[in-house]
Amino acid sequence: MKLSDGVEQAIHSITMLAGLSDEGVLSAAALAEFHGVSASYLLKHLQALSSAGILDAVPGPKGGYRLARSPGRITLLDIVLAVEGSGPAFRCKEIRRRGPNPLPARMFTTPCSINAAMLRAENAYRAELRRVSIADILSDLETFDDGTIAARSCLFFEAHERISGRKA
Repeated sequence: MKLSDGVEQAIHSITMLAGLSDEGVLSAAALAEFHGVSASYLLKHLQALSSAGILDAVPGPKGGYRLARSPGRITLLDIVLAVEGSGPAFRCKEIRRRGPNPLPARMFTTPCSINAAMLRAENAYRAELRRVSIADILSDLETFDDGTIAARSCLFFEAHERISGRKA
């Protein structure tokens, strides 16, 4: 399965936003600058995350994005579904019914075993993504960061964090 670059950008942006103060926001342009990615491409995904209730979009000149819920209540699955959509990765088109010599109707009384196997695999994949929260990612990060990553983020926040009022 191949996920879009937007998934990686969204996960990194959300982990970044988790470090903001309660009143802080970061603009899409600042997040894009920090990660060295296209602002317009990232903005599309930030809007999807906002529509999914993962991020709050704060309008105005001091506006930007912040988490809509705590890092412990945002899973990797939440992010993937917001960016990629909720449809299954594998979509069975029942090609067994096509071609010059399709199978007879009696062969379709049970689900296609290929489709069933792919759905089991997707369910396992989604279960694992559902198990991992942004809080888990941040905890893992703390175990190996010698202070370099934290210092980089702090410097960036000092230059780019906007104070926009308290979260509701």
